[in-house]
Amino acid sequence: MAKKPTDLRGRVLEVFTGSDGLVSVVVVLLGFLVGTILIALVGRNPEGMYSAIFQVITGWDLRRGVHNFRYIGEWLVMSMPLILCGLSMGFAARSGLFNIGAEGQYVAGLTAAQFVALYGPPIPVLHWVLAVLAALVAGAAWGGIVGYLKAKFSVSEVVATIMMNYIAQYASRYLTMRIPGTNTFQTPPLPATARLSSPLMETLTNNSRLNYGLFLTIAGVLFFWIIMGKTRLGYSLRATGFNKDAARYGGISVGAGITTAMLISGAFAGLAGAVVSLGAFSAGRVLSVQDGYGFDGIAVALVGNSTA
Repeated sequence: MAKKPTDLRGRVLEVFTGSDGLVSVVVVLLGFLVGTILIALVGRNPEGMYSAIFQVITGWDLRRGVHNFRYIGEWLVMSMPLILCGLSMGFAARSGLFNIGAEGQYVAGLTAAQFVALYGPPIPVLHWVLAVLAALVAGAAWGGIVGYLKAKFSVSEVVATIMMNYIAQYASRYLTMRIPGTNTFQTPPLPATARLSSPLMETLTNNSRLNYGLFLTIAGVLFFWIIMGKTRLGYSLRATGFNKDAARYGGISVGAGITTAMLISGAFAGLAGAVVSLGAFSAGRVLSVQDGYGFDGIAVALVGNSTA
């Protein structure tokens, strides 16, 4: 029987490696500590940072002594694509892959959602459902290409996803610019039937942009948790992530698992694109630069230990 560590260093390591939640908390606290030190070093008061964070989370503006639910609504709006892109990175990571391509998959989903929004049938509910499904399919396809190349030809997913990011960005701009009435910044207004906007949620948060994308994001988190932790597919993907050779020896199709993992990973990022394009803006966007949600999602996944 292995002897339990008795020294201080051993006990600390045991605590940190035994609790994923504790690791995440410590990482966040260290981030705040470093941020506080950096702000102080440049001669500014760190209190402003904490006041701003408290304001968006609770709605209370401590400096003016007023409360506004709009801060909370906008905080949630900004959080949704970060969460979904974090799930994209995390799902791939649990499967032994490093998906740096969530940005490109996000752009693919955003672009597909906008096209369906502009050209789909203007039928309430059905319209935005079709647009969201198009985003899921586009994001999954963009990730699936990388998964297939990795499984079939052992192409590095890191290199492939980085390249696919730029292809998605410029392809999106090229295609979107050809929509009649589009300028260099935006398309014509999206039909109301295609948007995820919720008058009730906007009213409750003092005219913020909070929308039904919140429920899609929650559904994405639950889907990640169920698939990765409660299903045979999730078990096979986690086994592949731990040790591909052992998984293959156990009868798991590693190649199919890699492709499937990237398909689902891309779908999460594609959904983020739909949430942004259909929920936060009234017109389709012409992307000149990358939004960065996919890259920020990497940090989100790492802080969350790639779990739901």
